[in-house]
Amino acid sequence: MELKTARALRRLQLISAPEAVSFLLLLVCSVLKRTTDFNAVPTMGMVHGVLFLIWVAFWGLAWYRAQWPWRRSALYFLLSVLPTGGFFAERMLAREGAAAVVAAREAAAGVPAGRGSADTVGAA
Repeated sequence: MELKTARALRRLQLISAPEAVSFLLLLVCSVLKRTTDFNAVPTMGMVHGVLFLIWVAFWGLAWYRAQWPWRRSALYFLLSVLPTGGFFAERMLAREGAAAVVAAREAAAGVPAGRGSADTVGAA
């Protein structure tokens, strides 16, 4: 993988947690709207909508750059529409992004595939 792939994964990772938090806050605001006089749904709806659109754009870019199989891209998209799925996606993307950075650095250093530190991480 190249460094552009790692950057695309990092962008998606960075937006995943705020998008998940905005979704949870929108759900809380929906409950409060129906149980009290507090109505923050229009505001939180807009915030969540903007964050979700940014997330979808970054997801598409990461899918293109990382060349994910359709199942992995579908898994990430499914996690984005579940209330706490963004937190799981963020953790998965952190691992995948770290591996992409290691692979990009090894490729830049000219380390042959199978000889770098990415293969020896869990070997000890």
